[in-house]
Amino acid sequence: MDGNPSTLSILSDKYVFLNPNEDQFVRIKNYLDIELDNGQGECFLELGIGDGQCPGLTPQEMNQSVCTAERLADSLSSHLIYLRDRWITAGSQSSATTTTQSGSGVDTTTRPSSVDNGHSSPHRHTLTSSSGEGKTKESSVNVDDGIQPKQNSNLTDKNKELSSQDISETNATDTTSTISSSSSNSSSATTGCLVKEYLLRRKTASDDFVDVRVAVVGNVDAGKSTLLGVLTHGELDNGRGLARLRLLRHKHEAESGRTSSVAHDILGFNSIGQVVNKPIHGHLNWSEICEASAKVITFIDLAGHERYLKTTIFGMTGHAPDYVMFMVGANAGVIGMAKEHLGLALALCVPVFVVVTKIDMCPPNVLHETMNLLFRILKSPGCRKIPALISSTDDVICCATNFTSERMCPIFSVSNVNGTNLDLLKLFLNLLPSRSEPRLNELAHFQIDEIFSVQGVGTVISGTCLSGIIKLNDILLLGPDLSGQFNPISIKSIQRKRLSVNYVRGGQTASFALKKLRRNQVRKSSFHIYKLEHSKLLVNILVL
Repeated sequence: MDGNPSTLSILSDKYVFLNPNEDQFVRIKNYLDIELDNGQGECFLELGIGDGQCPGLTPQEMNQSVCTAERLADSLSSHLIYLRDRWITAGSQSSATTTTQSGSGVDTTTRPSSVDNGHSSPHRHTLTSSSGEGKTKESSVNVDDGIQPKQNSNLTDKNKELSSQDISETNATDTTSTISSSSSNSSSATTGCLVKEYLLRRKTASDDFVDVRVAVVGNVDAGKSTLLGVLTHGELDNGRGLARLRLLRHKHEAESGRTSSVAHDILGFNSIGQVVNKPIHGHLNWSEICEASAKVITFIDLAGHERYLKTTIFGMTGHAPDYVMFMVGANAGVIGMAKEHLGLALALCVPVFVVVTKIDMCPPNVLHETMNLLFRILKSPGCRKIPALISSTDDVICCATNFTSERMCPIFSVSNVNGTNLDLLKLFLNLLPSRSEPRLNELAHFQIDEIFSVQGVGTVISGTCLSGIIKLNDILLLGPDLSGQFNPISIKSIQRKRLSVNYVRGGQTASFALKKLRRNQVRKSSFHIYKLEHSKLLVNILVL
């Protein structure tokens, strides 16, 4: 972050975009450029907030703020994606949040919780300015990929019943831990001041994109593979596990319906936040998805059965996930290996969000008991999380912009059969910032996760680049072997998500084709790749 006092002071003023001169414009642009680099191409903007100033701007002032922000976005080769409006009522510090769904014309107003003033994301910034005429018309982020939720009156009654009562008696004294929504007339709030929230996302080349890794854990039969099949292929499940068949790798997995290995799938979003996954004859073309995407969510589907706990631990530690999606079946609750998986995520200090599935088949009283138990576990001394039940777009934006604090824990209740709340989950995934630190100035270090032998290509390894930059035809060191030695190797080709690239940098996953190396000479997890400049190694080992 730029430590220049003049730069920091100008950003602390909510009128920073009010007729900025050329020098101010350049300083703000340079600051945002640094923050985009730190956020790997993304950062949040909040227009109308200043240090020690009453929040909000008049609609006329906000109109010019948006124009200035759009000029900055164009100069940074970025897209300015509208998220939501927040009206600050006159004579009060309380605010009403209004989000207009594109094409619907329906406004939903929510009472903000203390989450707005809690832990903030490292890439969330408050900027502002003024002037202009009238209010600006914006369209919110649209992540719809063709899934149309089916109408279910029973499910609607369940959601109403669940939201109308306290999640737990223990939550009655801690109302700030949940995000509650209520409908109101937004026209009465227009007499106050306005705050706008945006996502600034850099336009990327076809071979470059933001990669966010999400590990999917939970007990067996929680619906992990089914949910990923629905999200990535855009087709709802038939209630009998049709969607999960697209992800399972082995015949015995398809026969038993249980994942026994680490599987991967991707969900791509373009620069304006729309899903780009378009399956052709039931199959996804990863290279086409990556070429059209500015952000790619890589799902790491892990086994839920106790028999495959070692495989799950390897997936959580070896694949270095940015986030953990903890899944719970509404009809079964937190049972089996669910607590062990949650404890593993907490031990690794990975932010966790919860998805409760199968709400279409769960009776209201059972769903309420599951939520009670889930809230008690998350708020227990061992977890110390702040659970937040997600029910609207405003809840999603509030949680996504504060999620990197690691204490926030959003809870989604979804159905893979009728599509309930899947749009909220996809919006949340689109807004998730990357937590990987590129560490480009350090020497290259690549951790091997998988080893393959491809006919006509030779030995292929895949894994995560922990630091530095590795380029095509680089000479690297592979090891240590059984004798503790490191052997020189050459990189023949590099692919990211099956898309050929010329280099890979820290924080990214990739696969390498190696020259003149047999498969039995490499062992996953115990082998690493380093630059030739390394003469000594410092190893940190975490014992669980």
